[in-house]
Amino acid sequence: METVLKSAKQTVVISPERPTVLIGERINPTGKKRLAAELVAGNLEVVRREALEQVDAGADVLDVNVGAAGVDELDLLPRAVRLVMETVDAPVCIDSANAKALRAALDVHKMLAPEGKPLINSVNGEEDRLEAVLPLVAEYKTAVIGLTMDDAGIPTSSDKRLAIAHKIVERAAAFGIEPCDIVIDCLALTVGADAQAALATLDTIRRVRAELGVNMALGASNVSFGLPCREVINWAFLSMVIQSGVTCPIVDVAKVRPAVLATDLLLGRDEYAMRYISDHRKRAKAAAASG
Repeated sequence: METVLKSAKQTVVISPERPTVLIGERINPTGKKRLAAELVAGNLEVVRREALEQVDAGADVLDVNVGAAGVDELDLLPRAVRLVMETVDAPVCIDSANAKALRAALDVHKMLAPEGKPLINSVNGEEDRLEAVLPLVAEYKTAVIGLTMDDAGIPTSSDKRLAIAHKIVERAAAFGIEPCDIVIDCLALTVGADAQAALATLDTIRRVRAELGVNMALGASNVSFGLPCREVINWAFLSMVIQSGVTCPIVDVAKVRPAVLATDLLLGRDEYAMRYISDHRKRAKAAAASG
């Protein structure tokens, strides 16, 4: 199954048969005091810089989230989406819990890329969220990330997460939204609090792939929250979730791209190791240039 995203100049195809698509996570103020302060002040220069740096690091799609306390998302989200679209060619993932802000940002996207197709982040199993977001997905003909949580929170069991994934796909169908335009996020929780957390996520991913066949995203770094040497855990987990069925993880691309490329190579998605070797040469050249 293929999920197609488009900017004005670039098309990205997400599919289990293709190399892993990387969604850059860094334009998001959660846990970033400096970025949050800049957004509250209305300064989007940091957004422009992050967009450029992430694409240079190998991001295929850029998540754009301005949801910091004190920010007027209805004003700032469309401005941020415009800036990112005018700065880089990569498709965008418009990320907000505010349906009005999503609509305003989608209007900007439609104006700048009439034939484009962004990704919305996100819907979940909550009734209010389904009713607010799915009509936007249908109206603007976007793709959407579906989180496997609902009014009761994030289930610990794969059975309940899988049921929510089915619910999202079924409710989307009622709006005329095809399964190819739904990207399920099976949600990662920290193993620092629950040793079985990663196993539940992996089991859900495998079952979603087997039963629904849709593409899957994941904020993989959540698995290591609160633990030392987080990058080591993140690299190992990313390899596991990609093998299990995740096709477009939401990541800090500069930190994880080598691990993702190595995983794709080992899964037979990189003929003659061309992408892996090219990335290695690029990194070696950059290291030599920096001294």
